[in-house]
Amino acid sequence: MNSLDPVLRSGARRRLRRPLAIVEAAIARRTIRLAPEPSGERAGVIAPDGAAAPAASATVRDCGAPLRLVAVGDSLVAGCGVAAQDRALVPRIARILAAATGRDVQWSTHARLGATMRRVRYRFLPEVDGADLLLVCAGSNDLMARRGPAEWTEDLSAVLDDAARRSRYVVACSAGQLYRSPALMPTLRSVLREWTDIQTDASVAVCAERGVPFVDVAHCDLPEGFWADDGFHPGAIGYEMAAAMLARPMLAQFTDDEDEGARAASTGRAGERPDALVMPAGAQSRVDERRS
Repeated sequence: MNSLDPVLRSGARRRLRRPLAIVEAAIARRTIRLAPEPSGERAGVIAPDGAAAPAASATVRDCGAPLRLVAVGDSLVAGCGVAAQDRALVPRIARILAAATGRDVQWSTHARLGATMRRVRYRFLPEVDGADLLLVCAGSNDLMARRGPAEWTEDLSAVLDDAARRSRYVVACSAGQLYRSPALMPTLRSVLREWTDIQTDASVAVCAERGVPFVDVAHCDLPEGFWADDGFHPGAIGYEMAAAMLARPMLAQFTDDEDEGARAASTGRAGERPDALVMPAGAQSRVDERRS
């Protein structure tokens, strides 16, 4: 056998992977029945004890004004994969934040199944009118649409720059783990893994340039029962995992604010800072409990 034969066969396989992946993607679009967006309001209020109320019921408590959590993005933000909004990603994050800070959290989502970062940029983000925390979460549909790293970098950069003007704090989240989806065929999963790595590297660079925390849910271990019935979106267990990961950098922002507030108070400059994200007394212990 010619010593070049394995190399030639390997090169041929690589050349065939992309067209085969495109075929598998077309089959997936025709055969996979995606979970719909769940029923329920896309906004609400979560109290520190976990009680939920309509968005219009937000009140100012002794511990401060409600924290405003807004999320923009794709089906992960919309909650596809669970039956009701209260089991979706953003309300779960709101419950963690409310319990840890002792404040009501007023949450809302601007998202759609199938949305790309470009749609976030031009459609959903302009709907945001002020927030304390703004979560940007998209990318999976950009991968499926074969949008390259240059387009991705342009859109993500523009979204984060605009988000910084609309919110005190911004947190970005990676695409999901499509390359592990049991609903997809193996060649497509393999190609999606490569594209996910490229997109994630680009996201890390863009976020680092802007000092925006980036949460990589695309490369973490998945718990048993992660997938919804469609094999494409997270189920309740998956959203619980993602909410805990995303709440961590958000709570870190609160902790930093509390420390800075204490330093400012000791030097007589406490009145110079907005107090929307300062944790009340005793909240740090709850943050530590959740981190342990």
